[in-house]
Amino acid sequence: MKKNTILIIEDDNAFNTMLSHFLKRNEYVVHQAFSAKEGMTLLAENEIDIIISDLRLPDIDGITLLKNLRSEGNNTEFVLMTAYSDVQTAVSAMKIGAADYVSKPFVPEEVLLILKKISNQKVGKKEEKIEKKEENSFRPNNFHWGKSTASLQLKKHIELVAPTPLTILITGESGTGKEVVAKTIHDNSDQKNGVFIAVDCGAIPKDIAGSEFFGHVKGSFTGAINDKVGCFEAANGGTLFLDEVGNLSYENQILLLRAIQERKIKRIGSNKEISVDVRIVSATNEDLKKAVQEGTFREDLFHRLNEFSIISPALRDRKEDIEDFALLFLKNASHQLKKDVTAISSEVMIAFFKHNWSGNLRELQNVIKRATLLNSSEKLEISSLPVEFQTENTNESQKNLKGEAEKTAILDALSLAKGNKCRAAELLGVSRKTLYNKINLFELDV
Repeated sequence: MKKNTILIIEDDNAFNTMLSHFLKRNEYVVHQAFSAKEGMTLLAENEIDIIISDLRLPDIDGITLLKNLRSEGNNTEFVLMTAYSDVQTAVSAMKIGAADYVSKPFVPEEVLLILKKISNQKVGKKEEKIEKKEENSFRPNNFHWGKSTASLQLKKHIELVAPTPLTILITGESGTGKEVVAKTIHDNSDQKNGVFIAVDCGAIPKDIAGSEFFGHVKGSFTGAINDKVGCFEAANGGTLFLDEVGNLSYENQILLLRAIQERKIKRIGSNKEISVDVRIVSATNEDLKKAVQEGTFREDLFHRLNEFSIISPALRDRKEDIEDFALLFLKNASHQLKKDVTAISSEVMIAFFKHNWSGNLRELQNVIKRATLLNSSEKLEISSLPVEFQTENTNESQKNLKGEAEKTAILDALSLAKGNKCRAAELLGVSRKTLYNKINLFELDV
């Protein structure tokens, strides 16, 4: 994989040279500048992927340099270096567009980790531009939210609560797009110009929860080699999304409750209180009411988080939306995989409609992406789907089905076709006349 081109802006000649040699040994292309002005010149003359700039420069400071770049529409990834342990400045830099920061003196390998992280994020951003409407990036104005009653209610609740300061609890099964709902709320809230910080609460070990939530100062405990900003401070002025909040240990719930109640935090090892203005949105696939009754989740925290609740519906509860979502995911997958698959066979749609979708939208998206890769024609065929779909289907749409099974197939097709009998006949693979005869035979009220 091609390594990124780095521009170092640092007025300390020895440090600049040392860092340059280290990065070159790790196969990076490196340009050196010793002032902001010189850096801007090199940036104009070369294709730069990442800028590593000191906070203190002889002409202007790193924050001003970053602001100037962003005001000019330059979105080159920016890493701020500071020897002053000024974490608040670093947080400010990230709010205006810095990708990361590092405190001097630092271990050179730490820079490599940061550069690797930024490179991975850049790849993700490129894929997101290609897949403009992937599940994790849909918003009311650029994603089909569905026409089912459950989908319309979800959209209505988001539009209703987003502009308010209420804390929100999003419930729903895995794969229903709870983080997407949270991002949409953020994008339509008063905090939309702030950052959106997502935290997987289930992945936070009990012994470092305080550091993850509130940060720490250098030397506050073994391993604290630098100041660290916690997620509350990083999300100041924006939205903090607490995913899978039901997985928090009881001790961590206490830490979280205090921060939400007081809107003030202290970094570990510091006596200084920091006020935070953070919109709290949380999500869970657990039954928190049951957890409260069983004593595993604090009732006071539940009520703090649940000033307004939103249900992210399961796909099986909005089957009317399956065709629209399937076509959307097919378009994205075809674009991403450079395939020319533009339609879905009626046999596949019937199989989709019959499937339980325990993995919800995520499962549908993954199934279509896999099938698109395997498909050899312009229309997605049943043979490209996983074997369980082919077993579920059993060619029911191509046979003379008997009894209740045939009734169910007709009703499913009519529901999928939104009552359009011509479309339903097409889905079943029969003539319109045959469909009308079957409707009359079974005395179906449609």
